[in-house]
Amino acid sequence: MTLSPALRQKAVVTGLWALAALTVAVLLFIVVYVLVKGLPHVTWTFLSDHPREMGKAGGIGPMIVGTLAVTALAVLIAAPVGVVTAIFLTEYTREGKLTAVIRFGADCLAGIPSIIFGLFGFVFFAITLKMGLSILAGGLTLAIMVLPTIIRTSEEAIRAVPAAFREVSLGLGGTRWQTVTNVVLRSALPGISTGIVLSIGRSISETAALILTAGSALRMPQSLMESSRTLSVHFYILSREGISMDNAYATAAILIISILLINIAAYWLMSRFIAKAA
Repeated sequence: MTLSPALRQKAVVTGLWALAALTVAVLLFIVVYVLVKGLPHVTWTFLSDHPREMGKAGGIGPMIVGTLAVTALAVLIAAPVGVVTAIFLTEYTREGKLTAVIRFGADCLAGIPSIIFGLFGFVFFAITLKMGLSILAGGLTLAIMVLPTIIRTSEEAIRAVPAAFREVSLGLGGTRWQTVTNVVLRSALPGISTGIVLSIGRSISETAALILTAGSALRMPQSLMESSRTLSVHFYILSREGISMDNAYATAAILIISILLINIAAYWLMSRFIAKAA
């Protein structure tokens, strides 16, 4: 039996909608399940108190501070390096072996398992550079992990800016640098910001690499050279060791809510900046 083109088109659209709905349903089920299991155990004391009995009692105050410190350090290092690399690849060099090697390296880095980054960070940062298990070693390792994402998303965003924008700016007497900073980057800002937001989400949820670099100390960190346990590592240890599933679900709920709030805040700031720059 041969279907008419209109019927095939309808079947394809229906199939795509069904797959999209299935994906959203699975995501919502996971999020709702974790929130239902975890939110009843979330109190102000749980958010601000120190953990006791290896996390069986007490709260997650030091883990929240450690997560914010490691994530902020990673993004502050990776974002400028990634955006500048993308500008170099798209605006200041011609296509050749050098650009191909850089892109190939970024793509390879993006596909490497996080445990490999953790082993590299442990050997290079913690042992060779004598940083030990610390927030600094964890942040630098995460910066390397998220760098390919920022480079590739920024590069695609810059490439999407119409060439006419550059021609008009250069035709009016603007320099290459003025064109890049005042025209290209402003137009590419939504795409660049999306890459940075994705990097923030991956940094917050990373576990394997941070166990080997930032460690899993339960105390409140006092400096970047001290070990700290992030929320994702805390959740992993609580659930793996069977210490407290109630606290594990509560930690997972805070982790999900934190990622949602950061994404919402990042997109709000991005929209405000774009509206101001327009």
